[in-house]
Amino acid sequence: MNKFVLDHLHRLKKKFANPELELRILVNKSSIKNKEIILSNFNIEDINLIKFNNNFQRRMNNEPISKIFNSKSFWKYDFYVTSDVLDPRPETELILENILEYFPVKEKKLNILDMCTGTGCIAICLAKEYLNSKIFATDLSFKAIEIAKINAKNLNCENQIHFVCCDLINNINKYDIIVCNPPYLSELEYKKTTLEIRKYEPKIALVTTKDGYEFYYRLSKIIPKLLDKKSIAFIEIGVLQAKKTINIFKSNNMNLVNLVKDIQNLDRLLILNKP
Repeated sequence: MNKFVLDHLHRLKKKFANPELELRILVNKSSIKNKEIILSNFNIEDINLIKFNNNFQRRMNNEPISKIFNSKSFWKYDFYVTSDVLDPRPETELILENILEYFPVKEKKLNILDMCTGTGCIAICLAKEYLNSKIFATDLSFKAIEIAKINAKNLNCENQIHFVCCDLINNINKYDIIVCNPPYLSELEYKKTTLEIRKYEPKIALVTTKDGYEFYYRLSKIIPKLLDKKSIAFIEIGVLQAKKTINIFKSNNMNLVNLVKDIQNLDRLLILNKP
């Protein structure tokens, strides 16, 4: 590797766990040719140096790669992201995996509700999997809704999804599938997150009151009104919240179908229905 590569790897290594991956992305995003740049055979003439230096400095200031390039991969797609929306997390794909398990017939006409939609990633992925579905997606943030609409248009499913800016829900209808990945961090937990999160992710999408349980109390009162006997709700939770959230939903006449663990064997998803 040449001196340019080694110097930048050394600087990245002081701050990030995967410096070679970080540099490879930054270099290739600055490429002036339509081919992949290999670090072991790097030629500085292959990149726009001004663009690279700008992006490299942003990364050294802890700005996530996704925010620098306004793109985050989730499920099978790339989503447009900004600092106004929370990046889709890999663990949230667990919701999609379980919905596909409980609703294996993709041709079925399903009514789906996605609350706290953010980038629209869950609603959009469900629209792509269930082509005959109708989806109602909500978020309290107007900016998030606008970004979700952009993502739906980019992925050619805007006609399937009705995006609404509101606080959880603004009507009472029946849905086959209800999904929600709400804010669930307490203020104390938020203070312990990385600088990347605190500086570049919207706090409104992460933090809530009542020590992180506010939305679960609210959802436990709303969701029973929206479910039929065959309907199922899929609710993401924090890794230490299972016991209390299960009790919150049970106290409001909800039945726990399954508590799903993520790839790290941590509690991540409640699957609920009406008894």
